[in-house]
Amino acid sequence: MSSKHYDYLVVGAGLYGAVFAHEAAVRGYSVLVVEKRDHIAGNVYTETTEGIHVHKYGAHIFHTNNAEVWNYVNRFAVFNRFTNSPVANYHGELYSMPFNMYTFNKMWGVTTPAEAQAKIEEQRAEITGEPQNLEEQAISLVGRDIYEKLVKGYTEKQWGRDCRELPPFIIKRLPVRLTFDNNYFNALYQGIPIGGYTKMVEAMLKGIEVRLGVDYMENKAELDALADKVLYTGPIDRYFNYSLGALEYRSVHFENELLDMPNFQGNAAVNYTDRETPWTRIIEHKWFQFGLDDEGKPLPKTIISREYSTEWKLGDEPYYPVNDQKNNALCAQYQELAQKESQVQFGGRLGEYRYYDMDAVIAAALAHCKKELD
Repeated sequence: MSSKHYDYLVVGAGLYGAVFAHEAAVRGYSVLVVEKRDHIAGNVYTETTEGIHVHKYGAHIFHTNNAEVWNYVNRFAVFNRFTNSPVANYHGELYSMPFNMYTFNKMWGVTTPAEAQAKIEEQRAEITGEPQNLEEQAISLVGRDIYEKLVKGYTEKQWGRDCRELPPFIIKRLPVRLTFDNNYFNALYQGIPIGGYTKMVEAMLKGIEVRLGVDYMENKAELDALADKVLYTGPIDRYFNYSLGALEYRSVHFENELLDMPNFQGNAAVNYTDRETPWTRIIEHKWFQFGLDDEGKPLPKTIISREYSTEWKLGDEPYYPVNDQKNNALCAQYQELAQKESQVQFGGRLGEYRYYDMDAVIAAALAHCKKELD
């Protein structure tokens, strides 16, 4: 490795690391980014096949109410007007998501908000007192019919546990709308970067030295010697060699298929909400860009990804932190150790063991930059 010395070593080329590296570089600091994978952009990485930008680590739809963050990402990419409107498939019955008047009409035949509200009130009455688990929480929000068809199977596949064994907080913010609105996110700004997320992160890292395929933990002493300070965005427990035990995650497995047809399911995301279908959803990537290539021409083929939620074990790709009491207590112990590392800062989804939406990752990185660099 080169003997050049840097102000900052950034471990991880995902959104948090890329934002920090960019902001440090424009302020005149020298930066080296190292990334264990063979590509930049972390889990928002998109790979282009047959003109289609494939979301390799699952669907990522940018949405935010934070104008500062929205203006920031628009410096690096042009965003389209994609609106997330998933469809739920229950044994061949199709329902609109999030739960709205189209859903209630299909489920019960109701046509007015008052009728839908009355039906929900009638069904949620079976839960008295404070909900003790996810099943009771969901029924208290949307009633038994919607719970049984559109919540139960999907949730149990996602978490690998019965809904009665899951805590109620997981589903407390279940969106229920008494309007004909299929926009999943209540966000002022929403879209997907034209050309894919990788292109956006490339723009953030332009002019910055990036070394791919470099595992920081396997070359720690050598890499630490190259810089005055380290920003670490990998798993916090791995940094400390799992000395207190491993934090738990849920993982995801994808089966990708290139199909010689222009349209498989007519929507970017279809959730399979019955327990019997093994996958949780199918993503058809071309619809994130309205079935068009970057020049606006129709794409003749399509790529789908079947998504399976899986138990996580060490060595698997960590996706969703299991932020239950046990894991949060363990994370707090690791954070105490982290505070003693004078030259190392921790950030991002894995470094903080938090589920972050993309806009929140960027907001947190920008806040870190102001504190550290200004």
